[in-house]
Amino acid sequence: MEQSPLAAALLTAALAVIMLALGTTLRGEQFRLVFTQPRGVLVGLLNLLVVAPALAYGVAELTGLDPLLAAGLMLLGAAPGGVFANLLTHLARGATALSISMTAISSTLAVVTVPIWLGVAFATFDVPSDVELDMGPIVARVLIGIAVPLAAGMWLAARRPQWVEHHRRRLERVAVATFAVVVVVAIASQTGPVLDNLGELIVATVLLNVLAMTIGFAAARAARLDAPQATAIAMELGIHNAALAVAIGAAVDERLALPASVYSAVMVVTGGLFAAFMARRGRVAAAAA
Repeated sequence: MEQSPLAAALLTAALAVIMLALGTTLRGEQFRLVFTQPRGVLVGLLNLLVVAPALAYGVAELTGLDPLLAAGLMLLGAAPGGVFANLLTHLARGATALSISMTAISSTLAVVTVPIWLGVAFATFDVPSDVELDMGPIVARVLIGIAVPLAAGMWLAARRPQWVEHHRRRLERVAVATFAVVVVVAIASQTGPVLDNLGELIVATVLLNVLAMTIGFAAARAARLDAPQATAIAMELGIHNAALAVAIGAAVDERLALPASVYSAVMVVTGGLFAAFMARRGRVAAAAA
C-alpha cells in the first residue's frame, strides 16, 4: 500500500515549505540556549527524544493497536516538534524562544532519531513481513523534507533579515496553512482506512496527546522550571511535526501514516484548549501581580 510518486512528492514539498518557514525564525541564539539555559533545553529534548516515543509505545500496547498502526503511532512519537507547537506556545504565553530551540534541535537530530525509532517499532511490533523498511529512502526523505529547507530558511534569515522580518507574519500563515492542507489531504486520501480504524485511533491519539502534554508539563515543573518554560515543553511534547510522520509513514505503507493523520486533527483541538487555558492563567497571574 505504498503511496503514488506524485503524492509522495507533494507531501515532501509541503513538509519542506513548513520547515523553510521555521528556518527563517531561527537565529544563533536559539541554539545557544543549550548553554545559556541548559536545564530547559535538556529537559525538553529528553522528553522529545526518549519519553515521547516510549510513551507512544506504551499507549500502542495499552490500546492493542494493529502492528502497523502501533508502529505508526511510535513513528509519530519520534517526530520532532513543529511550527504549530511554536505558535501555540506563543499564544499560551509560554517560552517561545525555548520552544523554537527545541524544535530546531530535535528537527536537526531527526535525521538520526526518527529512522532509529522507526526501526525499533518494526522490530518490536509484529509488522507483516510484506512491509519492507528501507532506511536509505527514509533518511533521504528526512534530509530533503527537514534538514535542507531548515538550513535554507536560516540562510535566508541571515542574508535577508529585513525581508524576512517584513514577511514574518505571512511566512507563519503560509506554514500553518500548509500544515492544514497536509492534514486535510492526508485524512481525505485515506478516508476508508481512517474510518475503519477511527475508534481505536481516536482513543490512542487522544490518550497519547493528553498524557504527553501532562507529563511534559509535570516533568518541567519537577525540574524547577517556571510555568512559561513548562508550557513550552508540554506543547513541544504534545504537538509533533505530524507532517513528517505522515510523509515518512506513507512512503513505507499508507497504514503507517494513519495515526499521524488522526493525531493531526486531535492535537489542534487539545493543544488549542491547553493554550487557551495557559494564556488565561498567565493573564490572571499578571493581573494579580
